Amino acid sequence: MNDHFGTLPDGTPVHRWTLERAGVRVRVLSYGGIVQSLEVPGRDGRTANVVLGFDGLDGYLEHRGGYLGALVGRYANRIAGARFTLDGFTYALAPNDGPNTLHGGDGGFDRRVWEVTPVEHGLRLHRVSPHGEEGFPGRLAVSATYTLDADGALRIAYEAVTDAPTVVNLTNHSYFDLSGGGSGPAGGHELRIAASRYTPVDEDLIPTGVAEVAGTRFDFRKARETGSGYDHNFVLDKGVTRAAEEAAELYDPGSGRVLTVATTEPGLQLYTADQLGGPFSPGAGIALETQHFPDSPNRPEFPSTVLRPGEVFRSETVYGFSVRG
Repeated sequence: MNDHFGTLPDGTPVHRWTLERAGVRVRVLSYGGIVQSLEVPGRDGRTANVVLGFDGLDGYLEHRGGYLGALVGRYANRIAGARFTLDGFTYALAPNDGPNTLHGGDGGFDRRVWEVTPVEHGLRLHRVSPHGEEGFPGRLAVSATYTLDADGALRIAYEAVTDAPTVVNLTNHSYFDLSGGGSGPAGGHELRIAASRYTPVDEDLIPTGVAEVAGTRFDFRKARETGSGYDHNFVLDKGVTRAAEEAAELYDPGSGRVLTVATTEPGLQLYTADQLGGPFSPGAGIALETQHFPDSPNRPEFPSTVLRPGEVFRSETVYGFSVRG
């Protein structure tokens, strides 16, 4: 079912869709493909919202920099210098993070209204990004299908096709607080990431290469408290896979809630929300952004994000929920 969630300044209506299955309820907005709320039960059987979000549309319009719950593209994460070269041509993008492009630019997918079509146990969101939007080449037709599995897992499947060579990197930018969205700092959560390597960054958070996590604060191969100070991409041991494979697990000892993240993507950005503002305190949630690596268009040694005519971009991420006693 859907209801009217608000109206944009240009008069465009925004709708909210609600999905329920296996004790899980998720609400998704047509604006930005935003996961506004995601309610799951805890150890005590009580249901709570485990993602950060706003009760009204104004919150998302006033606090745009956090990307709360949004569908991010055309290119999730950063592209250095707001430019890249493809097939010998250099494309200038819209810088919105110092000299760099972050999450697709000021007019990225998170700030667009998507066409929503109901499907079995879910929704299909679709839009066409015209050639030149935020500087990216090619007319890109994109869909993101949100479904609830029989066990209550939230599955997001992305597809895209283009009429000209381009780059694509899509993700969801939900902030998780398994104790109950916005109830306090999430640093006490325990996190495990199946990654033996990560991409160190410079002062602008642009990768400088690949390094081993062993002996560093980036070693989450065994579950431990997350702490703070992370905005880094982890190189998943599984690499790119055809089907979603488990990449990470987040656990809240207080509520007993467990989140497992499975994906086809080769990377996972851990962001501990140290810069989060507005009504939320720094560290109020933990973002686990499945993706290709930051700045891949300028790093030929990284897994490619190039999409060409005749090809179909496909990616899938599954957020599973359970309870630990």
